[in-house]
Amino acid sequence: MANKKTTKNAKGAGTIRKRPDGRWEGRYSTGFDPKTGKQIQKSVYGSSQKEVRQKLTQITAELDESIYIEPTSLKVGTWLDIWLKDYTGNVKPATYSAYEEHVRVHLKLQLGEVMLTQLAPHMVQRLYNDLLRERQLSPKSVKNIHGVFHRAMEQAKKLGYLRTKPLDAVILPRVEKAKINTVADDSMMAFLEAIKGDPYELVLFVTAFTGMRQGEVLGLTWDCVDFDHNTILINKQHNRVKGDTEFRFSSLKNDKIRTLTAASDVMEALRRQKHQQDIWAAAAGEAWNNADNLVFTNELGRFMNNKTLYMNFKRIMKKIGLEGLRFHDLRHTYAVNSLRAGDDIKTVQENLGHATASFTLSTYAHSTPGMKRESANRMEQYIQTLRSASC
Repeated sequence: MANKKTTKNAKGAGTIRKRPDGRWEGRYSTGFDPKTGKQIQKSVYGSSQKEVRQKLTQITAELDESIYIEPTSLKVGTWLDIWLKDYTGNVKPATYSAYEEHVRVHLKLQLGEVMLTQLAPHMVQRLYNDLLRERQLSPKSVKNIHGVFHRAMEQAKKLGYLRTKPLDAVILPRVEKAKINTVADDSMMAFLEAIKGDPYELVLFVTAFTGMRQGEVLGLTWDCVDFDHNTILINKQHNRVKGDTEFRFSSLKNDKIRTLTAASDVMEALRRQKHQQDIWAAAAGEAWNNADNLVFTNELGRFMNNKTLYMNFKRIMKKIGLEGLRFHDLRHTYAVNSLRAGDDIKTVQENLGHATASFTLSTYAHSTPGMKRESANRMEQYIQTLRSASC
């Protein structure tokens, strides 16, 4: 069947025809080949004549204004591989590992073969809907995947590979704020009793009363502990990046180095840890090796494994009937207790290493109903003080 040719473009820059496969094709010229003198012909496609005409009109305007960008022949999957290799050099290893997994497992699987210039919002929306409904990913996970995809597509736009931003029209699922779990006072008393004499007593105690992340407390080195001023410098973390086989030091989350003024009992726990290491070193002799000067090690001076610490924490929490709590909930408990004790939000933010005080406030300000009652009681005391002074 012969192709059906229709009208010329209004500015004479191209023609529109219906293809045998049912799609509409618009052809236009971007100039002349300097070698042959022939016109350089390009095509755009669409499901309707109107759609193709709109594309041609836009291209014609770009050609007239000398802002036309040559369509790329890259596929989405190819561009994502290039982006990962060449445009993520400033991210941390753990972040890169997460990016790579999102690209490999989710994005390339469904959209990898789509031409970059033909990526449409509805294709992306269909992927996100599928991740939610069929693969049962959480809204937060879908939002994280979108964040990676958005960064890659923004870079493609900057390089001129895309004319539009196909992800801007996508509707993301609503992410419910995760509930903050904390250890109540009576449970904290049970926790402290349960860790007495435990091999992990000191590291758990320090974690609970400094708010350090797991990688931060395991990456703490003795040169960062100042016994004279009761301060702890938190400037690195120690963990294993997902997919890697080695444990190593890395920069902090948000790269926010901070100095924490610790409670006296925390500093005493660190002194006990130093004394314990001296005993271990004497017993191990030449086998002792704490080349990294770590605060928390095993009996031979080697680093403490994150997973080992976590599993022992879970064992202790199960023993006191709190198996549902996570290691990170010790950090949440520290934050809420700091606010309950009357610490100002800026101090709590700096102690936790959050990027902004507003993030700290939005995360923890409503975590304990008792905080509102305590605030009301303080205001009542202030009112009574004013009344007494006026009599």
